[in-house]
Amino acid sequence: MTETESTIMANAQGELPLRYIGTPSAEGEFFWTSGKDGFLRLLHCDDCDRFHHPPQPVCPYCHGRDLSPKPVAGTGTLAAFTINHQPFIPGFDPPYVFGFVEIDEDPTIRIATNIVGCDHSDVEIGMRLRVLFEHSGEWYVPLFEPVEAN
Repeated sequence: MTETESTIMANAQGELPLRYIGTPSAEGEFFWTSGKDGFLRLLHCDDCDRFHHPPQPVCPYCHGRDLSPKPVAGTGTLAAFTINHQPFIPGFDPPYVFGFVEIDEDPTIRIATNIVGCDHSDVEIGMRLRVLFEHSGEWYVPLFEPVEAN
C-alpha cells in the first residue's frame, strides 16, 4: 500500500478530518458520490455530445437539457497549481498542493483538486495525473496523483 493509499484509508476510518465540500447541488451530487466505484463521472450532454464541469442543469454549449453523468478515464494533465504553505484548514498541515487538472476527454474542462502521492517539490505543470478517491463522510473526493505513482 502506498503512502497516499494509507492516508486515504486512514481518512476513511475517521483518523483524519473530513474534507469540506459544502452542500452539493442537485445536479452535482453524483460528482461527489460516483467515486464509490472508482470512476470519475462528469455531466454529459447527449444533444451535443460534450462533457461539462461544474455540473449545471443546462448544457453551457448547446443549452440542451438531455444531461446525464458519464464516466471518464480519470486521467489528465496538470494545467496550474499552487503550493499552500498556510494552515487554513485544521488537520491539513501545509505544505499541500492545489491544482487544476485538464481531463483527457476535453482539456477545456479543469477540475480543481489536490495533487497527492508525490513530494510537492516534484509537482510541475504538464505532469500526467490520474484520479483516486478519498472517502470523506458520505462523499468520495476526487484527488489526483502522478501516473508514475505506485
